[in-house]
Amino acid sequence: DSRKLAFDANSADHPGDRQVFVASINGDAAHASVRAITSGPGTNIAANWSPDDKSLLYQHTDAQHSADLFVIAAQPGAEPRRLSESMPADMDKSAFVAPEYVHYPGADGQPVPGWLFVPKNLDRSVKHPAIIWIHGDGINQNYDGWHVQRNYAVYYSFHQYLLQQGYVVFAPDYRGSIGYGRAWREAVYMDVGGKDAKDAWMAANYLKTLGYVDPERIGVWGLSYGGFFTLIAVTDEPTLFRAAVDVAGVVDYAMYYEDPYHGGWTASRIGTPEQNPEVYAKASPISHIDRLQRPLLILHGTADINVPYLESVRLIDEGLKHHKGDLMQFMMYPGEFHYFDREHVLRDAWRRVDDFFAANLKPENNSRSSAQ
Repeated sequence: DSRKLAFDANSADHPGDRQVFVASINGDAAHASVRAITSGPGTNIAANWSPDDKSLLYQHTDAQHSADLFVIAAQPGAEPRRLSESMPADMDKSAFVAPEYVHYPGADGQPVPGWLFVPKNLDRSVKHPAIIWIHGDGINQNYDGWHVQRNYAVYYSFHQYLLQQGYVVFAPDYRGSIGYGRAWREAVYMDVGGKDAKDAWMAANYLKTLGYVDPERIGVWGLSYGGFFTLIAVTDEPTLFRAAVDVAGVVDYAMYYEDPYHGGWTASRIGTPEQNPEVYAKASPISHIDRLQRPLLILHGTADINVPYLESVRLIDEGLKHHKGDLMQFMMYPGEFHYFDREHVLRDAWRRVDDFFAANLKPENNSRSSAQ
């Protein structure tokens, strides 16, 4: 109502945690009092008031639990009550790896936040392969545990599988990500595919400082905007990564601008192709696919309206013109949308990614079981 407002925001001292707050407005927004309702580790979002305005219903995730519903009295210090249990009862939660919140130098020396996952009981006296995961949307972030969105929770679960296969996993929150303040969020204006993309792939430099990571066996992959960054990485720094996976990434922002659904989104960030041709050229990895030197797997659904399927088709065609066919693998999923939803599609996609990284990051162990 006009007297109070429930919202969620990242914890200032630990941005991977997100808490629910209540602002008491009482007709004067400039002098509203704000109280934290939830506390502790985890992500708490999407609060809704009960009919009597005394309680809040919200979603919670943490390192041991995927998204569930909780209810809590709308006052500080109240104890939440769980309403659902999404995790299978027989799931061994002790096998889950919680991420470590770290920083590393980014494109211009600014510290970039990121999340480091290290397999349990890893032998740190030897070097292991690593995989960088680049989140999509731009306006998104990683959390200290399971992602609150189903579209990204499935990737988080797959990363837990990869950890059990011996990979170190890293997830950067490059500039443009939410949860780190307005300046960080807006730093991509007129620079899409510039410092933000460099922030993401410079995570490889950080991983190389870890004594237990093999600098010659680092892979990268991403979805949507993260797929776009992956393509920039393998064309701007063609030998930095041993292998890469692009899931439905934009390959040509000039073409993306012409799409009736996405022109406004693009123009609000980098203007028009006529206004900023150099920015568009930089933000279109299809223009540089001739630089590709390492294996690239591309996955895309034909019913994708977020990033039209034709983007990947054009990338494949351009790669063939430059004799890159031996380096490129492509799988299209008929009728699938941007975020892979159907079980048989996810199973096939994860199997392909699993086998692809195993073949390229674990060459001594090509014969292995695939993800089920």
